[in-house]
Amino acid sequence: MIGAVRRVWDNFRGSGEAAVTVPPMDGALRPNRLLEEAGLVLSVTAPDDLAQDDKGVIFSAGGEIRRLTPKGSEPVADLGSNITALAASPKGRIAAALVDGGLAIIEPDGRRALVDELGDGPMRCVTALTFSSSDELLVAQGSSKRSHAEWKRDLMERRTDGSVWRISTDGSRQTRIASGLGWPLGIVVAPDGRLVISESWKHRLVVLAEGRGPQPVLADLPGYPARIHRDPAGGYWLALFAPRNQIIEFVQREPAFLARMIEEIDEAYWAAPSLKPSATFLEPLQGGAQKHLGMLKPWAPTRSYGLVVRLDQAFRPVASWHSRADGTRHGVLTCLPDGDRLLVASKGGDAIVEIRPGSKPSSGAA
Repeated sequence: MIGAVRRVWDNFRGSGEAAVTVPPMDGALRPNRLLEEAGLVLSVTAPDDLAQDDKGVIFSAGGEIRRLTPKGSEPVADLGSNITALAASPKGRIAAALVDGGLAIIEPDGRRALVDELGDGPMRCVTALTFSSSDELLVAQGSSKRSHAEWKRDLMERRTDGSVWRISTDGSRQTRIASGLGWPLGIVVAPDGRLVISESWKHRLVVLAEGRGPQPVLADLPGYPARIHRDPAGGYWLALFAPRNQIIEFVQREPAFLARMIEEIDEAYWAAPSLKPSATFLEPLQGGAQKHLGMLKPWAPTRSYGLVVRLDQAFRPVASWHSRADGTRHGVLTCLPDGDRLLVASKGGDAIVEIRPGSKPSSGAA
């Protein structure tokens, strides 16, 4: 009852969840070009997720799992369906979620198994995976109603029917940890055992515990948080795949306009986040607002962006690496520590790049 009254009051005043204000990128999130200038490791079409097993770093791109090598990459498995999330155990077991549904488990000897049910329905729309032990997985399901390919529609409709599960690798034991989430897109287990997820549509990180609601540890981010990984040196690395935008958040709160946009406009031209820079004038933000003297302004309004954030042990941002409106390394869904470097997969920029956190300062000229 109190929640319903609060929503009515917020809608009347334009406050709370009805507000369309977007926090600025400032302080530790001050824009720079460090991600755009990061060293290229590999050019590959739409790399999505990164993981590390007993042999090194693997990544997913399309329906393939590949391993990074000193000379490039080599194939590990072709699953025949686009991969939406990837995880690996220290003993070499690999788990990969498929866009067509199901979870492929690949054993170190190459044997494969498929888990195709989650709870009372099919396993679909898996957005993040992590091994909590060698035979147990934490699974994030972005939505119970929409497919993974419908993520823009799910966001614009402000849906909150995502969930997080703990399952055995054979699928025989399954426990739902939380539901009613706004597209959970990252999972990490903190050193004290707390389970922290990226709740992307609500722009925050939350702690989950069975029997209680999500508890925010970092809220009101200026973008949509994606995968999160622990740093062996302490703290965490968080990827944000797109920036928040006042136009987009305004459209989300106008149901009549939103319904017409979804019905009449090609999805590529919606007033919605994107994983890569637009190359056409058939877009919500016209060129005059973005270009000056024929050059794209770094500070221009943009639907895509590249952002990696270093968090301390209390989940406070302490440093960031950016690819701005005039850059190409956008749509960063994951970043993974690997020795003295951080690997970053730019899905929109078709590249895996490396950051050397200790070699450059974390902020630059705006």
